[in-house]
Parts: sequence; C-alpha cells; structure tokens
Amino acid sequence: MIGIPLTIPNMITIFRIVIIPVFVLAFIMPDYHYKPLVLVSLFFLAGFSDWVDGFLARKLKQSSAFGAFLDPVADKLMVTTAMILLVMSPPGIERPSLLIVFPAIVIIGREIAISALREWMAKVGAQTKVKVSFIGKVKTASQLLAIGFLLYDQPIGTFDPTIVGYVLLYIATILTLWSMVVYLRASWSSFSVKK
Repeated sequence: MIGIPLTIPNMITIFRIVIIPVFVLAFIMPDYHYKPLVLVSLFFLAGFSDWVDGFLARKLKQSSAFGAFLDPVADKLMVTTAMILLVMSPPGIERPSLLIVFPAIVIIGREIAISALREWMAKVGAQTKVKVSFIGKVKTASQLLAIGFLLYDQPIGTFDPTIVGYVLLYIATILTLWSMVVYLRASWSSFSVKK
C-alpha cells in the first residue's frame, strides 16, 4: 500500500477538509454570541490555508501528486458546503429563493462540470489545456468574498455585508460561467479524440 506523503502542505490541506464538519456544526447550531464571526473566521481560515499550502509546497519543494489531487477537492468541498448551507438558510430571506438558489446551482454545477472536464482531458493527455487560469483565480476570490459577507449577515454600523455579499455572489456567478466557457473553448478540439 502506498503511503500518503505527510508533508506540511498536505497536512494543511487535510486540515482544510477536517475543518468542514466543524464549520457545518457552527452553522447549524442555534444562534449564539459571535456566531457570524465564528463562521467567517472558519471559512476564511480554510481559504487562507489554501494559499499557505500552495506557497509552502513551492517554497519547501514538497509538491506531490497527492497534494495536486487533494487541494482542489478540499477547495470545492468547502465552497460547496457553504453554498448548500446558505441555500438552507439564506441571509435576509425567510426561506430558500432563486436569489441564492440560482447562483448555488451555477457554482456547484460548474465545479462538477470542470472536474469531469479535467478528468477527461487527463485521459486524452491534454490536461495542460485546462490548467487553472487567471480568470479561474479571480472567480475563486470573488466566491470566497461573497460567501464570507453572506455568512456574516450582521450590520456593521451603517454597512450591510449581506447586500454586498449578494452583489458579489452574482459577480462570482458571472465569472463562474465565464471561466467555464474559457475552459470549454480551450478543450473543445480534444472532444473529437476517441476514447
């Protein structure tokens, strides 16, 4: 049996997955003092750890196939979990509505589609065509900011993070669709390759 390379970057990635059930528990618990702050802190801790593990993997020269596989999985799990929870209990809305359901479907659907696309491209030996692009990084940053504002869902003086969160969520949704089109165009010629 091949052992998992327990490098520092990989352990940070595993931590990002382990923190997800803690995040879910913190979300579904009845309202408590500091709940918004706890949710946002956990979510951004996961997001920050994504940057840290990538930085350390390059700095310490500890990149591995396991890390390359697990890192995007951890990211998608956290974002998907947060989106599902927000659909269950949308900020400022009594019950789920298209205001948040539509972006959630687009964001989660895109992640599934691009994961399948990357798997296919690897199968035909053209995985370099679907490397993470600049627009993909901007999309991820806008998603994280949007979800963070929506999780906080408490006014800060005259500032309403919920409204900003919804605006950023729709910007993230547009960027999500745009990045998917970019990846599909880059890989379109490979669809004629036989299995």
